[in-house]
Amino acid sequence: MKRRYLYAVLGLSLAYASHGVPAGRAQTPLSDAQRDYNAGRFNRVVDSLTSAVVTSPNDASLLSLLGESYYQLRDYTRAVAEVERAVQIAPKNSEYHDLLGRCYGRKAEESVFLNAMSWARKTHKEFEIAVQLDPSNFEAQRDLIRYEMNAPGIVGGGDDKALKRIDDLEKIDALEGQLARGEFFATKKRTSEADPVFTKILESNPSRIGVYFEVADYYRDRQNTEKMSEAIEAAERIDSNDRRLKYYRGVVQVMKGKKSSDAEILLKSYIATVPNNSDLPSHASAREWLGKYYESQGRYSEAAQEYRVSLIQEPHNKPVEDALKRVQSK
Repeated sequence: MKRRYLYAVLGLSLAYASHGVPAGRAQTPLSDAQRDYNAGRFNRVVDSLTSAVVTSPNDASLLSLLGESYYQLRDYTRAVAEVERAVQIAPKNSEYHDLLGRCYGRKAEESVFLNAMSWARKTHKEFEIAVQLDPSNFEAQRDLIRYEMNAPGIVGGGDDKALKRIDDLEKIDALEGQLARGEFFATKKRTSEADPVFTKILESNPSRIGVYFEVADYYRDRQNTEKMSEAIEAAERIDSNDRRLKYYRGVVQVMKGKKSSDAEILLKSYIATVPNNSDLPSHASAREWLGKYYESQGRYSEAAQEYRVSLIQEPHNKPVEDALKRVQSK
């Protein structure tokens, strides 16, 4: 599934990757912290691992998960500090470099222009290192491609660079390369070229459930309810219990203009039971779609409340700002 964050200053768009428990490290405190992380209890992870790294200061896996938890809490300064320590201890670990690149990217977002450019260059460098260390790290590949297709040339971006990366990725994994190419066309608003790419992906019946969610994101943004429903149904055939399905089912119900309460139930359940983790559809997005549902039902005060909460969670979302003004005027 596409996981995108807008970098307001530089127009960067960076993906977020999940943290896996390294083989042979299924012992506490890491295993307990990983369970808390997966459940969205990021403050608890910080508390437990802050103590753990005092006694195990050279354990890169502890530092990485601690930094990733700070990232989820949007404390990017501490995230950078912990992940930099992990990279220093394990400089050949591709995942750590990719995570550090994402942390630097967030620092670029919250910095003034000149500082943001410095952070952006560091972001690019870490993504490049991550890919060089492990070309099969597809999260890092996609992060690097997204950076280069969104960032200006002065900080290492460029469409030609991104397209060359996509060509190289297709040689390693054709499906991942097609997804990257489709996203490139969609980002550049070249929908006549993006449409056949995503159609081909959907018709190829891939076995990876995340592919269908990425395809669903594309058709959601294109307001193509039929194709989005097709992608979700394919995902359900792979794993009908995947926790992301509540979000996507709810969105489809809103898009179809269903008058039943199914959309409300699904989206509320998603918000209540699924952690607000960057790997998953955001709670802010779920709130936005819940607001759209209420607005379609003429429940304007409830719609306004959902739009307000969505903006608190993800500020400066222009479509949500416009929606809030619209329902407030009713």
